[in-house]
Amino acid sequence: MELIFVHGALVRDGEWWWRRAADLLRERTGIQSRALALPSCGETAPEQVAGGLVADAAALRHELDDVDSAIVVGHSYGGTVIAEAGRHPAVAHLLYVSSYLPEVGQSQGAIMSGENDPVSIGDNGDGTLSVSGYDAASFGARFLQDADDTTQRQAWERVTPQAAGAFVTPTSAAGWRGADSTYIVCGRDRSTSVELQRIHAGRATRSVELPTGHHPFVSRPDLVVDQVQALLQQVELEEH
Repeated sequence: MELIFVHGALVRDGEWWWRRAADLLRERTGIQSRALALPSCGETAPEQVAGGLVADAAALRHELDDVDSAIVVGHSYGGTVIAEAGRHPAVAHLLYVSSYLPEVGQSQGAIMSGENDPVSIGDNGDGTLSVSGYDAASFGARFLQDADDTTQRQAWERVTPQAAGAFVTPTSAAGWRGADSTYIVCGRDRSTSVELQRIHAGRATRSVELPTGHHPFVSRPDLVVDQVQALLQQVELEEH
């Protein structure tokens, strides 16, 4: 069993975002984690950026082809990547963190457009989008208000442009359907509204609410690892 982490939109370096949870999970259980490199965020070959959501989903399928069994964690946009990747036999469980379980035909942008206070995103004019109107302080206050100042600055350093295709491409699959899944609602999230989270949590097998901001695996990795451990126990029971 391994864990594959799929990070959110408009950032890079999934290993950094997941590291605190990965270290604690390995310490408690011995489970190894890997973070998916998203082509749309420029984390793979430059020519793959324009592939947007389709390229990201292909990258996830490729990672899953390399493991026998995995828990896949989707954070924010990561849930849309999971949906587009479709069902894969290596998936033992899906864990969503302030994320999305889109129906076929829904795009990331369409989902986000329903928010009363959407994150400001600007067009760079080169086929990519970026967060707009933020600096290190305001980004930290919105996305990581429950983390320390140093962590907020480190997060800001990892904000990056992303292919517009990650946002405008309608999903062609719903990989969450038929899969056992858990949704973590982040009750103090200032990025994705709790109302929207609960709508998508209703599509998961089960859900739990934690008193955290948008990135609990950074600010409260202990709470996230608690949920992963519960999933591992459940998977073991089902296998026996």
